[in-house]
Amino acid sequence: MKSIEKTADDILSRAVRLGASDIHIVPRKDGPLIQFRIESKLHPQEVLTKDESDRLISHLKFLASMDIGEKRRPQSGAITLELDNKFIGLRLSTLPATFSESLVIRLIPKQNILPIEQLSIFKNTADKLSALVKHSHGMVILTGPTGSGKTTTLYSLLHHAKAMMNRNVITLEDPIENESEQVLQVQINEKAGITYSVGLKAVLRHDPDVIMVGEIRDAETAEIAVRAAMTGHLILTTMHTRDAQGAVYRLLEFGISWIEIQQTLLAVTAQRLLELQCPICGRNECYGECGIQKRRKRASAYELITGKELSAVLQSAKGEGNDVSYRKLRNEIGKAVAFGYVNQEEFTRLVYEYETK
Repeated sequence: MKSIEKTADDILSRAVRLGASDIHIVPRKDGPLIQFRIESKLHPQEVLTKDESDRLISHLKFLASMDIGEKRRPQSGAITLELDNKFIGLRLSTLPATFSESLVIRLIPKQNILPIEQLSIFKNTADKLSALVKHSHGMVILTGPTGSGKTTTLYSLLHHAKAMMNRNVITLEDPIENESEQVLQVQINEKAGITYSVGLKAVLRHDPDVIMVGEIRDAETAEIAVRAAMTGHLILTTMHTRDAQGAVYRLLEFGISWIEIQQTLLAVTAQRLLELQCPICGRNECYGECGIQKRRKRASAYELITGKELSAVLQSAKGEGNDVSYRKLRNEIGKAVAFGYVNQEEFTRLVYEYETK
């Protein structure tokens, strides 16, 4: 009989090999089910006994410094493990459910920080994004669903600000997904009283030039971020909204006034991660016929609102002006299809996701 440590290692290693983004341990009457989320779809893996599931969850909670005796309340934790000679960040979340405790593990591979030119599918968009971090103050908001590459884009922009302009960069993250010696990183720890709002107040006393707030989740954090942007700091952050325009309305819902948004907001983006095919042979894998040996497997498409277009969005949010016209994400993905980087099936999937989530 395998030890629970070996069971955990086997499940985690298999998830990494298959490219899973999440592991679900789902309690059921006839036995807890393990599922992997791979490319946005859930794939059943195996059924455990209730005893195996309980011991597995307790073991993982212990590794993540969570309370293994508390099963009646939701908990969250994070840890970094070495699996198959790679360091992987794990973000754990538990929920009390009908039959037992449920656990979801987000897998966060430790990756090298890529320049924005290698992330964006089109260079002109990369140039516009890089230009945003040249501002001395203001706020840039990145939006998109989980797994769309927002954090990767944030890291790239932060390192550009540090390398090109030698700015003091401080991040507030939950969890820290990529450790970096180039920036000062602060881990959110609600048990210790370090929330986004508390942490942001402390960071402002640490002489920052650029502050990355992992996510604006509530009105208090939004208010402090806006205040920081108004007092000479550049704020980079994320929100969960369907499109770029939705971030403006979310700020209004958080109680930020229209005039404060107008004075601080530099740009809003929405992004999706594209699975690329070879533009020459039209396949996901090349076999040498096209002569392209090294090409990107994935890249991001961005919906970017700034300048006059952002002013028009703000006027519309205020109830003035007509419908706003700007280049939407579906236009960028359509351009990628026209150039042969993305197939029609991928276009249909992404546009459906963009218009419904």
